[in-house]
Formats: sequence, structure tokens, C-alpha cells
Amino acid sequence: MNYKLVLPVLSIILASSCVAPNVYKDLEARHEVLKQENKSLMDENSEMSSQISALETELNALKKDYKETAARRDKLENDYSALQSNYDNLQTSYDALEKNSSASIAKNVQQNRELLAQLEAKEQALAAENTRLEELKKELQSRSQRVAELERVIAQKDESMHALKDAISRALTDFEGKGLTVEQRDGKVYISMENKLLFGSGSWAVGTEGRRAVNQLGTVLSANPDIAVLIEGHTDDVPYKGSGQLSGNWDLSTKRATAIVNILRENTAINPENLTAAGRGEFAPITSNSTAEGRAKNRRIEVVLTPKLDEISKLLNDI
Repeated sequence: MNYKLVLPVLSIILASSCVAPNVYKDLEARHEVLKQENKSLMDENSEMSSQISALETELNALKKDYKETAARRDKLENDYSALQSNYDNLQTSYDALEKNSSASIAKNVQQNRELLAQLEAKEQALAAENTRLEELKKELQSRSQRVAELERVIAQKDESMHALKDAISRALTDFEGKGLTVEQRDGKVYISMENKLLFGSGSWAVGTEGRRAVNQLGTVLSANPDIAVLIEGHTDDVPYKGSGQLSGNWDLSTKRATAIVNILRENTAINPENLTAAGRGEFAPITSNSTAEGRAKNRRIEVVLTPKLDEISKLLNDI
């Protein structure tokens, strides 16, 4: 509040009681004007205070901005110095590289030529390997076809041998339980005939019943000209004690095998080239010789029927 204005006003008010009415009115009007001026001054003062506050805020912002700008300037100066130093180093390096550029370029050109030569060699080697791989692929396909053909032929042989085994079993059915067995294993047919069906003790002469069995076997074999026939004679381990034409069990087993071959040869439909006689003596027993029953089983003729393997051998050689 402006006290310099208030005091004169108060003096005027106090003196109003003793002044003329027209003077009073003038004073009153003057007082009103002063009141308005005072209000105006107060509003102006308030506005100035607001402006001062705003200016102080702006000043503080400017001070902060100045501080931040100075910090950025210092950083830029440092960055500039670092960049200048880096530029100087690069310039030095560039000058050094420029001096050695001719030698380096020549060296790089030579290295590139060497690498290109190596690459061409690798490409040629790769092409050769691809050609070889293609050839191997064709060979593999060819071998696979031959293996499939071999498997087909073997399957046919097995089927044929199975049919042969069934045919022999039917032909010799009269001799079942008389020391004769027929079985198929390992792609072959085995006919085992104990000596009691064929021979007397110490003899290689075939009896009537045995001859009938061999003749019936021969009938089946004559219908299968592609079968190799191996006749094996076997004895027990009791030493032969006879005399005359026999020198021992091995000799006896051989003569018995040969006797069977001679009977089969009477069938002119059987090719003699398919027949083989072999004596095994006591050295291939099928059971122990410790009992009479075991020795009887070991005294036997075994006929081994094998399919001719010429076709299979050819396929194997081609694989």
C-alpha cells in the first residue's frame, strides 16, 4: 500500500468537517481519483511482480541452457581433438599404405591368380568325381539288378528242391519207419537210409527191400537231370574185424556207397556224370556210438541232392 497517498487523504477527511461543501465535493472527487490511481498502481505493481518472476524463471532457464551449451561445447572440443588425432593417424597410415600400394597390389594380384588356379583345379576334380559317382551309381544299379536276379534264381532253386524233397518223400513213403528219413536244409535234400534197410552186417550187397527203395529214388532222380547226387557211406566206430576184400570201415563205407551208385546207374535216364560215391567211414557220426541204437543210426547211406549252381555261379561272378 502507498502510505504517502493515504496520509493526505486522511487529512482531507479530517478537515472536511470545517470546509465548504463545494470544496468537500472537490476533495471527495480528488479522493476518488486517487483511489483509482492507487488501484491502477497496485495492479501495475502486481503485473510487474509477475513479469519479474517470469524473467527470473527465464533467466534461470537461460543459465541452465548456457551451462549445458558450454558442456556440449567442451565435449565437441574434446571430440574434435580426438577426431583430429585420429585423422592425423589415418593420414600417416594412408601415406604409408600409398608408399607400399604398388607392391601390395602386385602381391594381391598374384595371390588371386593362385587362388583362381586352385579353384579351377578343384572344379575339374569335382567334375571328375561327379562323373565317377555317376558311373558308380550305374554300376550299383546294375549290381542291384544282378543281385535281385540271383535272389530270384536261389528262390527258384529252393522251391525246386522243396518240390524234389516232397516227390522223394512220396516215392519212399513205403519205407517210413524202416530207417529212412528225408529232409531239406541249407538248400539241399538229404536222404538217410540206415544199413538195416540196405545191407547185411559187414556186407555191401544191397538186399531186395533196399534195392526197391533205391530204384524208387532213382525214378525221381531221373526226372530231375539238373540235380547233383552225392552218395556217402558211413559206419559206426567199431573196427572191422573181417578179412578178405575189405581193409576196414572206410573201405566198407566206400564199397557200400559205390553199390548204391551202381544200382542208380541201372536207370539209364540218370546221367552218370551227376553221381558221386564217397566213403566217410566212422568220421561223420550223427549221434553217439556209445549205445547200440546210436551205432545203428551212424551205420547209414546218405544221399545228398544238390542243385547245379552253374547259373548262380555265373551271377556271382558278374556281381
